[in-house]
Amino acid sequence: MSRPRDRAGAPPASLGAPRPSATEPPGRGGAPPSQGPSPGSSRPGLAGRGGVADRPAAGRAGPDGGAGVGAAGRAGQDRAAADGRAGTGRAAGADRTGRAGRDRSVPAASATAVEAGTTAAPEAACSPDELAHLLEKTSRTFALAIPLLPEPTRLQVGIAYLLFRIADTFEDAELWPRARKVAALAGFGQLLERSSGEEARRETALWLADPPCRDEGYQELLRKTPEVLGAFWQLDPVPRRLIATHTCRTVAGMGEFVGRGGADGSLELSDLDDLRHYCYVVAGIVGEMLTELFILRHRGGLAPLKRFLRRRAARFGEALQLVNIVKDSLADATYGRRYLPAGCDVGGVLALARRDLEVATRYALGLQSCAAPRGIVAFCALPIRLAVATLDLIEVRGPGAKLSRTEVLQILEALDHALDQGLPAV
Repeated sequence: MSRPRDRAGAPPASLGAPRPSATEPPGRGGAPPSQGPSPGSSRPGLAGRGGVADRPAAGRAGPDGGAGVGAAGRAGQDRAAADGRAGTGRAAGADRTGRAGRDRSVPAASATAVEAGTTAAPEAACSPDELAHLLEKTSRTFALAIPLLPEPTRLQVGIAYLLFRIADTFEDAELWPRARKVAALAGFGQLLERSSGEEARRETALWLADPPCRDEGYQELLRKTPEVLGAFWQLDPVPRRLIATHTCRTVAGMGEFVGRGGADGSLELSDLDDLRHYCYVVAGIVGEMLTELFILRHRGGLAPLKRFLRRRAARFGEALQLVNIVKDSLADATYGRRYLPAGCDVGGVLALARRDLEVATRYALGLQSCAAPRGIVAFCALPIRLAVATLDLIEVRGPGAKLSRTEVLQILEALDHALDQGLPAV
């Protein structure tokens, strides 16, 4: 749901020793009803692990219920997005963490973005193999997780991830001043609202004439932006509208954060509430989008779970983003990005991340209890397991600590074993 800022070659899905997962807190009742399995698709998609994505998840681990663990006090759930209507992204109040009083609105996507086309545009488009290559060049966790999904969700999420990653590249853009970042984000948002390969190629040439970063993987992604957009425009209208709506909301929110930073492109968040709003903009909205895509693809089996998932989607994204921010805090600071507010207790941020991961765990177990396709359960469970293990490592070694390739492979095997045996996914 969040997009880790570090990258490494995605290890193949192989086996290793099991690793403990997050502990679920005592339940409060109200768990969603179990449903029969939803069939997965057998269509080939991005790269991946064969039939893992296409089998119903074994086991019906109860996710807890709990009315008081809502999605971080922010509405913005785009509950009507599956029908093609835009979400407002506006806060609805405070949750139990006491974050009341601050305006948490996120600019709504324009009507043009929401109504984005009804037919595929005849533009050059990335093939599934090319999309998989770009994922491996620009991602670590999600290059492992996205191939687990069943089609067509796998293709939709792969394209969406790359669009959010392009926006991330402009937001970070360590070689650009503030004005250039804001302009690039605005221009990219416009490309999501109308299909124009010529305009996309023109914008891409401007970006690469003075690249925003030195990373070769991100530069390659920027070069392929017209083709990624071509693949986006070839999606069916309803998922395309969902992806456009949520991506444009994040792009607009990023522009606001960047716009209030220093002229040199630096950014410093003011307090914990500001940090949580930032996490919502860059990751919570992603969680909301993913939830709508899951519901769209499996609306029958997940119908009883819609409200449950929507209320927890933003906290899921916040959890993963908080872990990434603490992990990468030292490296980010060298580029003038200080997401941990001055004087902020890192231990308190880690504790918040663990509470959010408990909410994310209930989200994943809710999917498993309704016999969602195994690939969707695995896609959600893998980042949770990796985040919990990363937090454990940070608490021992401090910020900057990262899991080794061997540890990642062990976590993958533990997840496979749990699903094979009908055990809780996390």
